[in-house]
Amino acid sequence: MARALHPPIAARLGDVATERLDMLRLRAEHAEALTPIFAEPAVWEFPYGRGLTAHETDDFARRRAEEWRDRGFGCWLLVERATGRALGYAGLIVPVFLPEVLPAIEVGWRLDPSAWGRGYATEAGRRALDEAFGTLRLPEVCSIIQPENAGSVRVAERLGLTCRRTATVPASGVRPPLPVGVYTVTREEWSARA
Repeated sequence: MARALHPPIAARLGDVATERLDMLRLRAEHAEALTPIFAEPAVWEFPYGRGLTAHETDDFARRRAEEWRDRGFGCWLLVERATGRALGYAGLIVPVFLPEVLPAIEVGWRLDPSAWGRGYATEAGRRALDEAFGTLRLPEVCSIIQPENAGSVRVAERLGLTCRRTATVPASGVRPPLPVGVYTVTREEWSARA
């Protein structure tokens, strides 16, 4: 019998919003808006140390659209409501790159550097966790973060995730093995913060 990749979910998710953001289920056609963002080396410094090519961004958007179709949750394109500008993405994925934590669902985010320092990652992450615990009814959510990624560590901590242990993400064809912190928050901890 195959091992489950993620815990059971109570419902499928849809588009959502925050005070400043429209969060749209990521579709293949969103690659066009993400290509200039993902080309910025700072966006993918962790784990790749470089920006993504247009082809890699197309592949990313296609795979995220398939996750929405197949799993009922995924990443959202973040659109700044005041300007209509795409800022990047945030959402919920299965961290298949670190098999030892499965079954699990991870919260994550990547934003255009021009949007850093404005609270957007925290705002989108909070909404994603509300959906994870309120709609999906997950018992726990994780975030896998390289220790050098100080910005993501700060966002995770602001969201109430705690580093519970360290691990090593196995090497892939595009990067070496990576030491990471495994941050988690339970539904009970999230509810207590609310």
